[in-house]
Amino acid sequence: MNDQNNFAGKIGAILATAGSAVGLGNIWRFPTEAGANGGAAFLLIYISFMLLLATPIMIAEFTIGRHGQSDVMHAFESMSNGKKDWRYMGYLPVIAGILVLSYYAVVAGWTLEYAFRAGINDFIGKTQEEFTQDFIAFSSNPLKPLTWLFLILALTFGIVALGVQKGIERGAKIMMPTLFVFLAILAICSLTLPNASLGLNFLFKPDFSKVNSSTILSAMGQSFFTLSVGICCLCTYACYFRKDVNLIKDGFKVAAIDTLVAIMSGVIIFPAVYSIPGLSPDAGPSLVFITLPNVFQEVFSGLPVIAYLFSLMFYLLLVMAALTSSISMLEMSAAYFHKEKGMSRPKAALIMSLICLVLGAACSLSFGIWQDITIFGMGFFDLFDFLVAKLLMPIGGLLICIYLGWIVDNKDVYDELTNNGTIAQPLYPYFRFIIRYFAPICIAMIFITEIGLLKI
Repeated sequence: MNDQNNFAGKIGAILATAGSAVGLGNIWRFPTEAGANGGAAFLLIYISFMLLLATPIMIAEFTIGRHGQSDVMHAFESMSNGKKDWRYMGYLPVIAGILVLSYYAVVAGWTLEYAFRAGINDFIGKTQEEFTQDFIAFSSNPLKPLTWLFLILALTFGIVALGVQKGIERGAKIMMPTLFVFLAILAICSLTLPNASLGLNFLFKPDFSKVNSSTILSAMGQSFFTLSVGICCLCTYACYFRKDVNLIKDGFKVAAIDTLVAIMSGVIIFPAVYSIPGLSPDAGPSLVFITLPNVFQEVFSGLPVIAYLFSLMFYLLLVMAALTSSISMLEMSAAYFHKEKGMSRPKAALIMSLICLVLGAACSLSFGIWQDITIFGMGFFDLFDFLVAKLLMPIGGLLICIYLGWIVDNKDVYDELTNNGTIAQPLYPYFRFIIRYFAPICIAMIFITEIGLLKI
């Protein structure tokens, strides 16, 4: 493979892969899930499943992708010991990449809108009711969200079209450090708030009396979905890893970065929420676009400059988190047409971007003028979310575990993870057990619960 098609260095590979994992799920979904499931107890269970479930599956994707050194379809075929039917797993990232980016880019566009509003100081003096009305009016508008959708996809296309080193890796080296600087500044500001201790107690002082089977399954699901394992996104990036990368070690580094971002998001959000009487940490998905703008204005009411900077920095943080993930989503589908069909990278990225723009428009309009158009009782946005989160991810994750645990020769897996015996991997027996037994059972539980076959 041409060196330009690989990540140039180990740091770039880790940052790009971590950028793929870090997204709105860390800064939006994690606080929502933690808020609804008791805070600290949920966090501890979530971290346990990150170690025992999500990270091993991510390493499994790394193993398959790095072995292929081309694209996902070639990777599955090359490790399958002549079982060519497994090459069709390569279609999973094509389908998943299109579907997930189509609806994810809609929400990413919302973050651009709110970053713009924060930049022009549009939040000042508004009440909670006004923030609610503003969000409903914006999300149901037939034109405004489409403008931001186009812009986020254009930015994503521009980076992916530049290639692995000049686009994806270079973008990650800029955006990921900036993201952490913003997180650190916002966390420090949040810790200075009057009732910050209440928020920190909620996040870090566990109350296990609130834990039930639903909490455990929610934590398991969050650990699984925060890394986007199961749809071969990380497998695609691993195709660009150099042969000297320590897959297990770097896998845990990526998981640590992803978890740190989620925890820092909680440190930002929960002290802020507890600083306003009457607000609850389980505000749900409205937390980011309705509750928090009001919180920023209320808690810094006597410091308008701080309120302005806090709001602007927070929504710019969301934009960068959304963009680092959207890049990997576009790469999943574009890589197939670039490698398998011989298209130039810019042409493949452009075609996929245009398809996502059309489907994304349908998802956006499902909040407004197309809200009465449903398939299986769901609008386009909810349908795409259902297909990805409740079908493609768990099914894909299960197939990856079956493939690497039962189809691929054990020696091939061991050789890949030890870089042909050049590095020691004392955790390999545990990894093998998790992939063959523990992870499939957990994924199956998530799947049958999510589709309603098992009631908790």
